[in-house]
Amino acid sequence: MIKVFLVLVFWAISLSASTLHVENWAKGETFLTFLEKNKLPLDIYYNLDREEQELATEIMSGIKYQILKNEDDVIEQVMIPIGEELQLHLIKDGDNYNLTTTPISFQEEKLIVTIEIKHSPYQDIINETNNYLLAHEFIQAFKNSVNFKRLRKGDRVVIFYTKRTRLGRQFGSPKIEASMVEVRGRKNYVFSYNKGRFYDSKGKEVEGFFLAKPVNYYRVSSKFTYKRWHPILKRYRAHLGIDYAARRGAPIKAAGNGKIIQLGRKGGYGKTITIRHDNGYKTLYAHMKGYKKGMKCGKWVKKGQTIGYVGSTGISTGPHLHFGLYKNNRAINPNSVVKVTKSKLSGKKRKEFFTYIKQYKEKIEVALNDYKNPTKEKSFDYIVSLDSIKETIQ
Repeated sequence: MIKVFLVLVFWAISLSASTLHVENWAKGETFLTFLEKNKLPLDIYYNLDREEQELATEIMSGIKYQILKNEDDVIEQVMIPIGEELQLHLIKDGDNYNLTTTPISFQEEKLIVTIEIKHSPYQDIINETNNYLLAHEFIQAFKNSVNFKRLRKGDRVVIFYTKRTRLGRQFGSPKIEASMVEVRGRKNYVFSYNKGRFYDSKGKEVEGFFLAKPVNYYRVSSKFTYKRWHPILKRYRAHLGIDYAARRGAPIKAAGNGKIIQLGRKGGYGKTITIRHDNGYKTLYAHMKGYKKGMKCGKWVKKGQTIGYVGSTGISTGPHLHFGLYKNNRAINPNSVVKVTKSKLSGKKRKEFFTYIKQYKEKIEVALNDYKNPTKEKSFDYIVSLDSIKETIQ
């Protein structure tokens, strides 16, 4: 924490004599092409180890990143977010540049919003909160359990959610903890439980998305880690997926029904396919030797269908499949979904669940009768600009 604080202080002090540029990461841009474009040493990338080069491949097109330049237009620092937890931080040190991975600093706040239906849940949430991301999360949470077409004016919605803020603005997607929507006066609930999966008031899962094993493998050669401090290397490490060591040429299968939205080389991941599924999920298959004939962007595939073959393209030490899973563009551990089917909670977990939701049901009743909604959001950006830092220190 002290290290992160010092980095932010150094960044803020530097602004007083430098110019801050906020830019969007271009589609098709890689960390390597970014270095080339800005005439920075390519060794910055090539000196990274394999996992760090893979991490640089996780930079998403369209995100906002920050470049700090001095009076001579020389780059002093660059901050490039990776998801909602980490960022690549490039710092000029004399004639050289150092690249580190640091946590993104943010604050968490638990909020409640109560809404009376006038048009539709989606539009009414936006009108009341100015928060498109919250509206999206709400629709996804109830998507498979409620027919929104049956709602009528006067039905009510209550949402308990956690919001992250950075520099006074919303940062990333809010996370719904519990929610209720009336349909012609009948209350329907969802509760986030069991690693963020949604269940109704009877303990039955409402989301229903689960994955099949994407490849027959020998062993897991690298596990999922999001933000882990390495005690020996003295820096943060992350691996946003699972590596399955497998026979070269072994068939790779789609983990779920979906549409191919990306096919081709993707930085350190080499030959890659990305599939979009229902409920905001995406899966990524990397380091492939090649693609099955007929695979292309826009093609719909079924769970278990062969889409390509195990290889070692990109930054790789041997044949394996890097398998990534994303929920609303947030990397999550595939083990939280693989082999988890749509079912009812049972036994001890079921008992704990009912104890857990009792408090939320009581709070929802209070919110229906006595509430004050939070202030409307000012920004919906996935990654928040650092412009406000300049305002703070000037």
